[in-house]
Amino acid sequence: MIRVETHPKGIMLVTLARPKRLNALTQGMKRDLIELMTRAQMDDAVRVVVFTGEGRAFCAGDDLRSYHDDAPETVAKLGPGHTTPIGTANALRVYSQALNLAVRGLDKITIAAINGPAIQTGLSLALSCDFRIGSEAAELGSATLRFGLLPDEGGHWLLLQHLGLAGTLDFLLRKRIADAKSAQALGLLNEVVPAADLLPRALALAGEMADGPQVAQRMLKRSVYQAAESSFTQALEDIAARTAVTDHHPDAREGAKSFAEKRSPRFNAWLEKP
Repeated sequence: MIRVETHPKGIMLVTLARPKRLNALTQGMKRDLIELMTRAQMDDAVRVVVFTGEGRAFCAGDDLRSYHDDAPETVAKLGPGHTTPIGTANALRVYSQALNLAVRGLDKITIAAINGPAIQTGLSLALSCDFRIGSEAAELGSATLRFGLLPDEGGHWLLLQHLGLAGTLDFLLRKRIADAKSAQALGLLNEVVPAADLLPRALALAGEMADGPQVAQRMLKRSVYQAAESSFTQALEDIAARTAVTDHHPDAREGAKSFAEKRSPRFNAWLEKP
């Protein structure tokens, strides 16, 4: 249900592969994605992670009909949770919310290649990524109120980061599902491309990010996310501490040397040593 491919330059392509169910997520898929993000974080060979969906959808949310069907045999007898209030809270923290935390917390650059509908959990997964490229068939929405439910996986907070208070209230309370052009106008998509160009464009962006100085790039990513939730003083302290690392890294010396020699830098020698 999740397909993982390795591309040159340390690009990991993660495909949600349940096209008959519009790539709706099960509890097992979330568990596997959380573990995959842990491994990607720890594997120096991985520089960029790209998410996409198989078929005509990116991810249409949670699979409400078979959410617990793929529980591992070793824990199946423990029960699925969600049967009591505390069970629901625990399940959200352990699976749905933990997935978005794992993706957003990854130091490596993440890109969502949105080939079709990205709804509820699918929207939150996309918004947890650093970049979002949509095909002309992309649709982004939460629409949980259509079922009397909440964006309990953290979609409300992620939307606030992009739309602000008024925009988020409008988007959620009016149950909006934005087409590709509207989503780009709102700032939810960085780019919109023809369907045939979606994956090549996402992989090209991933290649650009993979060629960048990985330590400084990851430090900058973390600093920007920290700054979004910090005071100016806190943001200054944070980036000062990170600069103490990056200024003394071999990539910084290579950057200065390449500038003086008027050539393109050759970063990441530390990753390419046997």
